[in-house]
Amino acid sequence: MMAKKPIAPADIAKLTKPKAKIELTRLRLEIEGHNAAYYQKDAPKISDAEYDALRRRLEEIEQKFPDLVSASSPTQTVGAAPARGFAKVQHAVPMLSLGNAFADEDVTEFVERVQRFLKLDAVPAIVAEPKIDGLSLSLRYEHGELVRAATRGDGFTGEDVTANVRTIKDIPNTLKGKAIPAACELRGEVYMLKQDFLALNRRQEEAGDTVFANPRNSAAGSLRQKDVAITASRPLRFFAYAWGEMSDYPMKEPTQHKMLQWLGHAGFVVNPEITQCHSVEDALAFYRRIGEQRASLPYDIDGVVYKVDRLDYQERLGFVSRSPRWAIAHKFAAEQATTVLEKIDIQVGRTGAMTPVARLQPVTVGGVVVQNATLHNEDYIKGLGNDGAPLRDGVDIREGDTVVVQRAGDVIPQIVSVVMEKRPASAKPYHFPHKCPVCGSHAVREEGEAVWRCTGALICPAQAVERLKHFVSRLAFDIDGLGEKQIELFHERGWVQEPADIFTLKARNAELKIEQLEGYGETSVRNLFAAIDARRTIELHRLIFALGIRHVGEGNAKLLARHYGTLDAFLDAMRAAADAQTEEGNTSEAYQDLDNIGGIGDVVAEAVVEFFAETRNRAALDALLAELTEVLPAEKVKRDTAVAGKTVVFTGSLSKFTRDEAKAAAERLGAKVAGSVSKKTDYVVAGEDAGSKLTKAKDLGVAVLTEDEWLALIGG
Repeated sequence: MMAKKPIAPADIAKLTKPKAKIELTRLRLEIEGHNAAYYQKDAPKISDAEYDALRRRLEEIEQKFPDLVSASSPTQTVGAAPARGFAKVQHAVPMLSLGNAFADEDVTEFVERVQRFLKLDAVPAIVAEPKIDGLSLSLRYEHGELVRAATRGDGFTGEDVTANVRTIKDIPNTLKGKAIPAACELRGEVYMLKQDFLALNRRQEEAGDTVFANPRNSAAGSLRQKDVAITASRPLRFFAYAWGEMSDYPMKEPTQHKMLQWLGHAGFVVNPEITQCHSVEDALAFYRRIGEQRASLPYDIDGVVYKVDRLDYQERLGFVSRSPRWAIAHKFAAEQATTVLEKIDIQVGRTGAMTPVARLQPVTVGGVVVQNATLHNEDYIKGLGNDGAPLRDGVDIREGDTVVVQRAGDVIPQIVSVVMEKRPASAKPYHFPHKCPVCGSHAVREEGEAVWRCTGALICPAQAVERLKHFVSRLAFDIDGLGEKQIELFHERGWVQEPADIFTLKARNAELKIEQLEGYGETSVRNLFAAIDARRTIELHRLIFALGIRHVGEGNAKLLARHYGTLDAFLDAMRAAADAQTEEGNTSEAYQDLDNIGGIGDVVAEAVVEFFAETRNRAALDALLAELTEVLPAEKVKRDTAVAGKTVVFTGSLSKFTRDEAKAAAERLGAKVAGSVSKKTDYVVAGEDAGSKLTKAKDLGVAVLTEDEWLALIGG
């Protein structure tokens, strides 16, 4: 069933009042829920861009229907109510939030509104500062001593976090200098450096504790700890940038810029990037410069804040709704960020696929700190556009490049473009390795594919666990008591690194002492060793399947086994074909014979030869064969039977033989066993409780046989 496309929101211009009322209720509830998640729980559920889009639509609908605006609307409130567990603090001057600008035109309009309101001919001086992505905090000082610290909360009432704040080194307990007001409420942002955030998450992960999504969450969660010792152990920082209630100002004719300088003299850390601008062009140039530096800044920012510099102008401009008229936040796009690609590494997956990964200078994208991004494959790096690469044709990616990163589907980070004007002169084209970086085996890129693959299936550590799981699976060696969990455990302990190690466990157990593991005992270990010994004799097709050669499933393993008949014949042919392999191709008789097997073809033949061309695969196979007692030859397929060339489906509970036995017998007689019923099916053998397959067979007119009728047909 195809997924339904999301319904686009109705055009606001066409909204009727009843429909607007319904949508406003929905939007208000949704935004209130997100406010609570962000401000109270420090666990946002959506990105900033998605949240901003909800707010914009709410504001636009309320502008069209002003009589539907309620006092409880998110447009009339700030943040969310304080969480339970902390004492409440009433702010003497409300801590309101800022209006947002998303385009250059919005900034121009903001400045023009200020000019119109103040009736100014010239653009007033504007202070531009990076918008720190942290937790807003208010600090009350009386006679220079810190007496109370509170979070913003809903803008009017916050949480008392005084004891926690006293542990933050950037916040002075006593203000410095002489011109200290008798009472002052100073404000700023608690944040965490990117490198401190990453180190904290590593410690949290090692301790089995909560891992934070981004520095903002970690800063907020660290500040609001009931145990002050936990807050003290966290590397919190603070930038001062504003104030609330002031009994007096420390200078005559105060301005935003002068007050920031005073905050620095009083003992606070003030962001050194803050700049005074004298035109809209200056402000936008600062925005672009900071945006380019965003990745290299040691802290997270999500935009730039512009404030009218003169405080008397700020007082005249005042507030509208929940925001000051004298300030605005110019937000960055949440889904993308610019950073530097420091290195390209190759990761090897469980199937041998070699995937290039970009190691980036840490940057926050969509609310998550990104350090790595997928580069998909060789063609993607070269800018050829494979795998849906959004890069322009011909633009390659190099180590040292400044790149734009986005989170694809808001999940997987990827590089979408290169800032060519910032490419270092020393940057060289990236050459994709033709050897596995993990095990050194040669890598191959099949025709028509963009992926390079390691051929060291049996010996590559990157593939080892999954290959070993495949080796002991039901259709391969099928060792009772040695499943996926046991393989993971034994591999983690270094006991089983390649297939031969399984068969030496018993001989090494005096040293390993498997019976001392949780869940094991002498009896279970004895049973495990017996099951392993029972598999020292194995059928040829099971052995071939167990090797995990690309494109060689159960069916192809049986085709190969039947064609060559014995292990020696198979190995001799594969070694001959592999030894004749060249970059130009393979014209050996052994390869031609392999390629001509019905049902095999070029792709499978090349994969088999590449496996045997890797000498370490052959060495690992030789080590395995040295531990086996016998590899049983394949049974020859009979071509002159009643079911030769027929397609058979087994369904229901069979009482006279197992499903595997029935399948093996049918294939020995030349029949093809299928898993589903179609018009091409010749016989359906139905046991007890046969279900939909039996029904479909009857609908299609396919011959249905009982077990006895099947046995009679094949001669018992």
